[in-house]
Amino acid sequence: MGWRELGLEDELAEALPELIQLRRHLHRHPELSGHEQQTAALVAGELRRWGWEVREGVGRTGVLAELGPRQRPDGTPTPLVALRVDMDALPVEERTGLDYASAVQGLMHACGHDMHSAVGLGVARLLAAVAERHPHCLSARVRLLFQPAEETAQGAGWMKADGATDGIDALFGVHVFPSIAAGHIGVRCGSLTAAAGELEIEVIGESGHGARPHQSTDAIWIAARVVSGLQEAISRRLDALHPVVVSFGRIEGGKAFNVIADHVRLLGTVRCLDLELHDRLPVWIEDTVQALCRGHGGEARVRYRRISPPVHNDPELTALVAEAGVELLGAERVQWLEQPSLGAEDFAELLDGIRGTMFRLGVAGAEGCTPLHSNTFAPDEGALEVGVKVLSLSLLRWMERQRAGGAAIAA
Repeated sequence: MGWRELGLEDELAEALPELIQLRRHLHRHPELSGHEQQTAALVAGELRRWGWEVREGVGRTGVLAELGPRQRPDGTPTPLVALRVDMDALPVEERTGLDYASAVQGLMHACGHDMHSAVGLGVARLLAAVAERHPHCLSARVRLLFQPAEETAQGAGWMKADGATDGIDALFGVHVFPSIAAGHIGVRCGSLTAAAGELEIEVIGESGHGARPHQSTDAIWIAARVVSGLQEAISRRLDALHPVVVSFGRIEGGKAFNVIADHVRLLGTVRCLDLELHDRLPVWIEDTVQALCRGHGGEARVRYRRISPPVHNDPELTALVAEAGVELLGAERVQWLEQPSLGAEDFAELLDGIRGTMFRLGVAGAEGCTPLHSNTFAPDEGALEVGVKVLSLSLLRWMERQRAGGAAIAA
C-alpha cells in the first residue's frame, strides 16, 4: 500500500492545525533542562489519547511511549525501531514579537525543541492511525523517546540509564536547521556534529585599590589575556586542518568599580571534529592557560568536562531517510551536506552500540531565519509537516525492510 492509500496524507492534513497549536503552546510555555514537567505531562496525555503505551519519569522528566506488536506470528520478538526528540528550552529572553512568544521571562525555545516535540507527536498520531487501520504495516515495535535536558547534554544519559535504549535496533532523530529552507531537508553519512566539552577556568590574582593596579595582580586583566591568548594559540599551535572552536559564554568577576578583582571565573565550550585531538585538548588547554596566567603573575584552576561525542550517522539508515525525502518532497529538496557541524548533540550518547541517523530539517522562511540560540529565532512552521512526513515514512520503510515478503510502501 502506498503513502496515500494508507490515508496518511489525509490524516496529516487533518492533524496539522492541532499540531501547530500544540507547538505554539509549547513555545509559549518553555521549560529549562531537567524541569520539563508540564511539557512531559502534555506529551504523555496526547500519546495516551492516541493509544500509545506511555511511561513517564524516564530519565527524570522524559517520556517513553511504545506501539505495535511485541512478537511475530511465529513467536519471535519483533524488531524495535525508535525516534528521539527533545523537549527543553534555553535561558534566553525572547525578542521575536510573535503572538505566541514565550510567556516565561528569561526562557525561550531558541533551539527549536518545541518543533521537535510537535514533530514527534505528529509521527505518533500517524503511526497510531496505521496501527488502527492497517495493522499489518506496523510490523515492528515502535518506541518514542521524548528526551529532557539536551541543552545541558545530560538527558540522553539519564534516559539511557533508565533503559530507554534497551533493545533498540535502529534510532532516528531530527534537528531544525536555520540555514536550510523550509520544505527541504539535509542528510549526511558519517559525522554530523562535533565532539563537545565544557570548560571552566578560575583565574586567581590579588586584590588591591583601583588607583594602584601595580600593587595588585589584576585577575580581570589576566582573564582577558586568557580569552584572547587561547584563540591565538589555537590558530598558531594546532593544525588548521583539524578545526577547534573555544567560545566563552560567561565571565564572572569583581566586586566594586574601584577594587582590583582577585578572582575571575570563565565558562566556555570546546568543539572539535577529530576525536584523537579532542582527547588531547584538556591537557593542551590546561598547559596553555597555566602558562598565560603565570606569565602575568596569576594562577589558574582549569576544569574540563567531556559533554558528548560526535553524532555518527549510519549510511544505510541515512540513505533510507534520503529516499523518503525524495519520494515525499522531490530530489531537489533533499540536500546532501558536505560538511559536519561544530554544534553538538547528546543524541550521540544514545548511539552507543545502536545504529542511528539524524537529519536536518530546514526551517528558513522567505526572509531567512536567525541562528539557533538567537533571541529572535523563529522557524517557519511549514517545516512541521515536512518533519512528520519524512520521519513517518522512514519508520514505515524501515519496518517494511525488516518484514519478509512485505509489500512496498510507496509515496
